[in-house]
Amino acid sequence: MGSSSANLWVLLGLGIAGILIMTKKLKKAVRADFGAFVERLQLLPPPPPPPPKAPHPLNGLTFAVSDVFDIDGYVTGFGNPDWSRTHGAASQTSSVVSALVEGGATCTGKSVVDDMAFSISGENKHYDTPTNPAAPAKVPGGSSSGAAVAVAASLVDFSLGIDTVGGVRVPAGYCGVLGFRPSHGTVPQMGMIPVSASLDTVGWFARDPQILRRVGHVLLQVPLAVQRNPRSIIIADDCFHSSNVSDRVTQAVIKSIEKLFGRQAIRHEKLGDYVNSKVPSLKAFQTGKANGEVKTSPLWSLANVMQVLKRHEFKQNHEEWIKSVKPTLDPVISAQLREGLDVTDKEVENCLSVRNELRSALNLLLKDDGILIIPTTPDFPPKVGSKDVLSEEYHIRAYTFTSLASMSGCCQAAVPMGFDEKCPVSVSFIARHGGDRFLLDTVQTMYAVLQEEADLAAKVKPSKNVVSQETSAEMAKEKGNQAFKDKQWQKAIGFYTEAIKINGNNATYYSNRAAAYLELGSFLQAEADCTKAIDLDKKNVKSYLRRGTAREMLGYYKEAIEDFRYALVLEPNNKRAAQSAERLRRLFQ
Repeated sequence: MGSSSANLWVLLGLGIAGILIMTKKLKKAVRADFGAFVERLQLLPPPPPPPPKAPHPLNGLTFAVSDVFDIDGYVTGFGNPDWSRTHGAASQTSSVVSALVEGGATCTGKSVVDDMAFSISGENKHYDTPTNPAAPAKVPGGSSSGAAVAVAASLVDFSLGIDTVGGVRVPAGYCGVLGFRPSHGTVPQMGMIPVSASLDTVGWFARDPQILRRVGHVLLQVPLAVQRNPRSIIIADDCFHSSNVSDRVTQAVIKSIEKLFGRQAIRHEKLGDYVNSKVPSLKAFQTGKANGEVKTSPLWSLANVMQVLKRHEFKQNHEEWIKSVKPTLDPVISAQLREGLDVTDKEVENCLSVRNELRSALNLLLKDDGILIIPTTPDFPPKVGSKDVLSEEYHIRAYTFTSLASMSGCCQAAVPMGFDEKCPVSVSFIARHGGDRFLLDTVQTMYAVLQEEADLAAKVKPSKNVVSQETSAEMAKEKGNQAFKDKQWQKAIGFYTEAIKINGNNATYYSNRAAAYLELGSFLQAEADCTKAIDLDKKNVKSYLRRGTAREMLGYYKEAIEDFRYALVLEPNNKRAAQSAERLRRLFQ
């Protein structure tokens, strides 16, 4: 009897061990796709045309689609099992999915999205969080988490996602792949579940900029045109300073631009100040709060506007279903829907005013040939399961950068720039609304050089306490600017001189010092500084104006007139130059 009992325990133990081994194997099988897919399927393209006809533009490529796009015969799950349970199978395939299949690509499955595509962390408690191939302990980013993971893990060549407030750009940044958000309204959204109509776009991911561009040409249906290089590339200094993007990555971007387009193509801008001056409707949302801390940054306010608009339109789209079904929702959705969901008509009107003014402001800044560069996200991806992803602070801080394209409707591309602190680092290029082809061309042109410079920067890892020469020079210049505002002219000259000693190839430093010299009546020094600035930058209008003023005070009237007239050539509407030139002409000609 005792022997029989012992045998029973042995068999039971072997059975439990076997179950545990099988469970582990099953888990490995489930995670073999990094948890990217909710459903595998296959949509095959039509046969390629016989030669000499050109093959389909996406011939041989595979792709995944986020589970917000309809596919005939399949239920669109929207990241929530209660949604799947209460909705039937789609009767036709989304127009963008059909366009890609007709273009020669094979669809291999539906990928995970955040619960109701609402958040940006990529965590989904219903379907588990897809594993970030670039940083497995970190969240993959959302809402199109599975689509980004499928590309990052080389499971497909490209994938489709939905980008409302960063749903493609954030996971592209977190997973270290390319992500593209097109201009609002340029890609049809038929057969896609909406989140927020005025913010939603169809976006896509790829590892190869050429594939990113090929997909764009199919979806955007852009006409053939001569490729143009950017003439102005604007670095948003304040965005980089407030982000985790290290100075060496910023310098890699700058060096890439210099190699391809020359130093003269680079401009530096404090984007927050620019937005504040050009978007007056933003003042209605000027103050936001997070964790008790008052935020007054214009970009922080812009993020608040986007949140208000998104929640309002999400409510319009899905409140009736939520009330009738009472689904189990992600805590992030529940928390955000409780906060500020009831929006007045006046608030919506203000939001739309901000959107229109911001689009005009960015179109004015970028024109047809400009690119704005910002960090894709301000912070490294949080750890999976971290409380950070539940906080309002995490969301609103991420939205300070994503709100620029979402609210303006401009197009944006997220571009990987290697790793820092074992996490992917990404920068984003933004072009004016409608500049999608130009932006895709620019990304393809710059990509190889950007990766080369990022690799070189990664090999030289300076101490965090060491500040680069360029940063030190900029800090000295800013101190000089403050002293100038305070009318401490001699002190300002000292700071500008310090900046020049560190970096003697910056025209702005000489031009600013000349302005301080003019205030002190040191006209010879001002003229010399302006001449140096003009040697470094032939289009420095302020230097021509300041040199003209110095020469006028020195009695060199003919040369002064020439300076003012040249300033007018560069800026035909410059009133100061026009008035000065005309005054001198009347007096001395």
